[in-house]
Amino acid sequence: MVKIESEANLDSFREFLILSTCRSFIPIELKKDPNVFPEREKGPGPIYVEAEDKVTVQKMGEITFVKVNNALGVIYESKSGNTKLKWRQIRGKIGKVTGTASGNSVTNLIIASVISKPYIEKILKEEQKNS
Repeated sequence: MVKIESEANLDSFREFLILSTCRSFIPIELKKDPNVFPEREKGPGPIYVEAEDKVTVQKMGEITFVKVNNALGVIYESKSGNTKLKWRQIRGKIGKVTGTASGNSVTNLIIASVISKPYIEKILKEEQKNS
C-alpha cells in the first residue's frame, strides 16, 4: 500500500476510474465525454461523484454512468478495499488526490497521469528510510 497525496487534474482521475473499473465495456461515446463518470453504489468498492448537478446516463451491471456538471469531489474504493482514494476540487478541474493505493492502482494512476513514476519512486524511497 502506498500513501498518495498529490494534485491532479479531474480528467486524469476520471481516466484512472475508467481503467480501474470499466475499460473493457464502457461505450466509446461515454468514454469520449469528459463529463461522464462511472459510479458504483452497491456491494464492495463504492465509487461516488459529488457534483453541482448529476444525471444518470446508462447503467451496465454494477456500474452506473453519470453525467456531471462541476465535479466537487470523487470517492473511489477498490472492490478488494486495498485502494481508497479521494479527489477534492481545489479550483476548476484541479484537485487534490489523497488516500492509499495498491500496486495495481498505482500502475493505473501512472498510466492515467494522475501521478508520475518519479513521484512514486520518491515515496517508496522515503518509506524505506522510515522503515
